[in-house]
Amino acid sequence: MVVKKITVIALLMSFLTCSFTVANEAPANQIPLRDFFKNAEQTDFQVSPNAKYMAFIKPWQQRRNIFVQQLSAERLPEGELRQITFVTDRDISGYGWKNDNTILYSRDFGGDENYHLFAVNVADAKEKDLTPFKNTKVMLVDDLDRISDTDVIIATNQRNPEIFDAYRLNTQTGATELIFENPGKIEGMVTDQEGKLRAAIESDGLITKIYTRKSDKDEFKKILEFNFENDFSPLFFSADGKYLYASSNLKRDKSAIVKVDPQTGKEIEVIFTHPEVDVGGLGYSKKRKVITAASYVTWKINYKFFDKLSKQRYEKIKQQVGNKDISINSYNLDEDLFTVAVSDDKTPGIFYLYDDKTDKLSLLANTRPWLDINKLADMKPVQYKSRDGLTIHGYLTLPLNSSGKNIPVIVNPHGGPHARDVWGYDPEVQFLANRGYAVLQMNFRGSTGYGKDFFKKSFKQWGRKMQDDITDGVHWLVKQGIANPKKVAIYGGSYGGYATLAGLAFTPDLYACGVDYVGVSNIFTMLQTIPPYWKLWLMREYALIGDPVKDKALLEAVSPVFHVDKIKAPLFVAQGAKDPRVNVEESNQIVNALRKRGVEVEYMLKEDEGHGFRNEENKFEFYEAMERFLHKCLA
Repeated sequence: MVVKKITVIALLMSFLTCSFTVANEAPANQIPLRDFFKNAEQTDFQVSPNAKYMAFIKPWQQRRNIFVQQLSAERLPEGELRQITFVTDRDISGYGWKNDNTILYSRDFGGDENYHLFAVNVADAKEKDLTPFKNTKVMLVDDLDRISDTDVIIATNQRNPEIFDAYRLNTQTGATELIFENPGKIEGMVTDQEGKLRAAIESDGLITKIYTRKSDKDEFKKILEFNFENDFSPLFFSADGKYLYASSNLKRDKSAIVKVDPQTGKEIEVIFTHPEVDVGGLGYSKKRKVITAASYVTWKINYKFFDKLSKQRYEKIKQQVGNKDISINSYNLDEDLFTVAVSDDKTPGIFYLYDDKTDKLSLLANTRPWLDINKLADMKPVQYKSRDGLTIHGYLTLPLNSSGKNIPVIVNPHGGPHARDVWGYDPEVQFLANRGYAVLQMNFRGSTGYGKDFFKKSFKQWGRKMQDDITDGVHWLVKQGIANPKKVAIYGGSYGGYATLAGLAFTPDLYACGVDYVGVSNIFTMLQTIPPYWKLWLMREYALIGDPVKDKALLEAVSPVFHVDKIKAPLFVAQGAKDPRVNVEESNQIVNALRKRGVEVEYMLKEDEGHGFRNEENKFEFYEAMERFLHKCLA
C-alpha cells in the first residue's frame, strides 16, 4: 500500500517469468532471466557542483555503490574509477553531491525504510552516518546547494516516531540545530530559495491546511483549507519569495500549475493546465531564476516549455537521440554541464553528458549493454470501457513476432493504489513478453493523473469497482481475441498483490493462477500495522478504503483472507519479513488460511527484505521461482 508521502524535497526513488523451451533448446530470441534483473552496469550519473568530478552507481559485491571519476579540462570523464562506498548488505538507494569534496547518500537496513543520511569524503572514502538514530527515518528538505557548502535541512522523526521535525544539519560534523518543532500534524515543509522554512502543510487525514510566513522569524498563518478529495501541492517559491508555485486542483477537476500569493493563498495565474490529465511537475533554473518546463503524463511523459534556452537544449538533445524520453539527471552550479538519461519502452537507459558551451553530447554509459533491444517488445497504449462506462487507460505488450491472438496473458495491476503505470522500459514486462506472454497493465479508477472525479470514483471500492476495472480488462482482451481465456494469470505487488488475491477469491473462474507479491490480505490488520509516521493519514485511509468499525461488513466482504474457500487457482506468495508498509502477517494469514484448507501455496519469505526485494540474489531467486510456477500453470 502506498499512502500520500510527506511533501518535502526528498532524496529519492513486480515480477513474473515463464519458459517455453523445447527439449534443451531455448528459442532464438530468448534472453537469460538474470539479464533482465541484474544490477545496471553503471547508472545515475551526477556531475559535481563545480564540474570537477562525475559520480555514478556501479555494482560491487552485488550491491549498488558509488564511484567517482575526474573530469578533464574538456569536461569529460578521464582516469581511473575510484570506489568511495563499500556497502555489502543493502543497496545505496539515493545519493547526491553536497560539494565537490562530499557526497551524501541514503540507505535503510534490511528493508525497514528507516533511511539514514550518510556523508562520504571523495578524497579518502571516509564516511559518517549523519543520522545514527535508532528506528528513525530521515528525509532531505533542502540541500541548500547555493547557500551553504556544508549545511542541509532535514526532517526526521527521532523525537516522535509519528511526526517529523526540521533540523539544520552540518554534513561535516554531524551537528544538528532544531529549526522547527512539529506541533503535531505537520506532514510537509517547504523552504524558499534562501533556505528559510516558509510553508507548512498540516493534515489530520481528512482536512489539509496550508500555512505560510514571511520569514522564519514570523508565525505561520493559515492561507488555505480543503478536504482530502482535493489537492494543493506547494512546489517552490519564486526567487524573490513573493510567489509560491504549486500544483492544484482546487475548484477544478485536473491539477494545474498555478502561481499563488503566499500571503493570501489566492491564485494569481494559471501557468499551465491540460484538458485530459493532471499537471504535477515544474522545473526551475536557480541560476537564471526562471521557470523552465511543466511535466505531465498522457500515455507518456510530455513537457510544456516556458523558457527558450531550456527548450532549445531539449530539442538539440532530441535531434541526436531520436524519439525517446529525455530527462535531466543532474547539472553543475553554472547550469552548463548536464547528465542526461535517455530511455524508451525497449531501452532501459543510456546516460549522456551534454555540454552547453560546446553543444556536444557525449556517451557516458548504456546501463544494460547486454540487452539486445531487437529481442524486446513494443509497449503500446490501449484503452477500454469499464462496465459502468469509464475509460480505462493502460498498456499492452505483446511478445515479439506474436500473432497477438489466443495467447497466454499476465494481468499486472499496479501498486498504490493511488499511483499509475507509465509507458517505458519495464524489466518484468519485457521478461514476460520475451517468454511468450502478453502483459496487460491498466490504470484502474483511483490511479493518479486522471483528475479528481476519477480519483473519487475509487472511494471504498477495493475489491469492488476497482477490481471490476481489472476484470473488465481481461474480458476486453478475450473479446479482442488476444487472450486465451484458459491461460490468464494475475500478478501484482502491494495493492497489486491485494488485487491478485481479490481476483482469485472474487472471480475464481477468471484466472488460471496468481502471484501475490507483498500484498494485503486482511484490510483490518493492514490498517492496524502501518508505520507510526503514517498515522496522520489513517483517517484518510478510512475514508478511501473503509472504517474498520463503521464499515466492518464492507471490509470483511473485500478482504480476501475471509474468502479463501472460494480460491481454487494455484497461488505463489512472496514477502519481505521487514516490510513496514504491508506487514509480514498479511502474507502469513493468507498462506496459513489456504494451507489449513489443504490448499498448497508456494511461499517465499526473505528475512533481509522489506516492501519489495532489493538485493540482487533475492530478485534472481524470486523470478526463477516465478518462472517455474507460471510455466506449470500456464503451459
